[in-house]
Amino acid sequence: MLLSRRPAVRRVIARAVTTAVVAGLAVAPAAHASPAAEPLRWAPCGGSESPGAECAALSVPVDWARPDGPRLDLAVARRKAADPDARVGSLVFGPGGPGDSGVATVVDRAHRFSPEVRRRFDVVSFDPRGVGGSSPITCSRDLLAARPSPELKSQADFDATTAYNSRLRADCRARTGPVFDHLDSAQTVRDLDALRAALGERKLTFHGSSYGTLLGAQYAETHPRRVRAMVLESVMDHSVPTTRGFLRSQAAAAQDSFREFVKWCDGAAECALHDRDVRAVWQDLLARAERGELADPAKPGAPLSSPDLVNKVAFRQFYGADYAGLATKIATMDASDPLPASPTSVEPLPSAAPVFCSDWRLPVRDHREYASLVATMRTTAPDLPYLLPVHMVAACLGAPTANPQHRLDARGVPPVLLTNALHDPATGHPGAVSVARQLGRSGALLTYEGHGHGSATSGPCMEGAVNRYLTDLVVPPRGARCPAAPS
Repeated sequence: MLLSRRPAVRRVIARAVTTAVVAGLAVAPAAHASPAAEPLRWAPCGGSESPGAECAALSVPVDWARPDGPRLDLAVARRKAADPDARVGSLVFGPGGPGDSGVATVVDRAHRFSPEVRRRFDVVSFDPRGVGGSSPITCSRDLLAARPSPELKSQADFDATTAYNSRLRADCRARTGPVFDHLDSAQTVRDLDALRAALGERKLTFHGSSYGTLLGAQYAETHPRRVRAMVLESVMDHSVPTTRGFLRSQAAAAQDSFREFVKWCDGAAECALHDRDVRAVWQDLLARAERGELADPAKPGAPLSSPDLVNKVAFRQFYGADYAGLATKIATMDASDPLPASPTSVEPLPSAAPVFCSDWRLPVRDHREYASLVATMRTTAPDLPYLLPVHMVAACLGAPTANPQHRLDARGVPPVLLTNALHDPATGHPGAVSVARQLGRSGALLTYEGHGHGSATSGPCMEGAVNRYLTDLVVPPRGARCPAAPS
């Protein structure tokens, strides 16, 4: 759920929209009808930083319930298969976040796909509606910077946050345009099917990562017989029905990664905190941050809040299982001189938070219930207070939800390959188990017995199994597991 906006990426996305033109997309009005589309018109994305990448724009309705109404252009990018004679077809990548740019993945980070996938498939992705080059969500910087802390201490704080959320939604809607009210994944499913048709693919070959697995699962549910192959990597379980259950599952996954970090540090001589009480050092940093006495390593002289210490420092390192890097950062901050106590602020949430709010109904009645939810998080993850998921719950107070949680019903879909690390800080392994069960006989879960967020290319066992599935539709045996790759 962390959003990165690099200038180079923004330039590439802008070129994706301005250097390619697509003929109009004719869409049949029936809910499950296959859209008829003229082929995409590809042009080089441009710039020396992206040789070989091609970009286009795909016209889709702002609201698929009104196919003849206003339209938007989705930014799309591809890299053609390196071996045209061995080409299988197009592989569409569903980016995570919410708020990640699929165009940037194809243009700048195509190495995240295996060499065999790049050899056999045209790798294609897009910026989901509201992101990057696809009518991006635009909000007042000053208003975003004024976001209240998720540490709500009273009913007055709760009411003020709900009122702030309402003001922010109105501002973003006015600046973004009508697409702001149509950002949910159910709309993006229709976009994905339009992209499949525009690529000339009778059936979809798809790889979704993290938040992109929600898109993939709902595509399988909506269009089960249009799926050729589908990889869901780092799996989100969109069936968790309650706010408390959602927060508890997110906290458990993060705390598991913290425990694994401590265990690694206890046994690794190269850990900068080896032979020290890692938890005690960390708790002292949290206390210093709470008092406004901990310097932000990224902003010399500025205090680092405890929520940002948890989410910007620890949680981000857990994504790549960079335990050595995290230990070094903690040791450096522990040795730093304390700042004079001062108020801290929390980094603003990405403007893509409205996408999350449109997909998750996480109601909270009042401050009393909110405090109870925070207590549940602290009990479940005592070392990681105010994790990002509780920020998202606070940001969604009062927001409408177009695509709330439900159990999957994807009867008729061919085998779907789910991959998940045993120790994933953001999409815990139990969630992948749950989604595999919801898919029934079509759900094939491949477990990576390692750490981090993302697993499809984590060592030769994982990479080989995913390659065989995507190219030859060979599904790993039920209960298959791959050992952790050497670090």
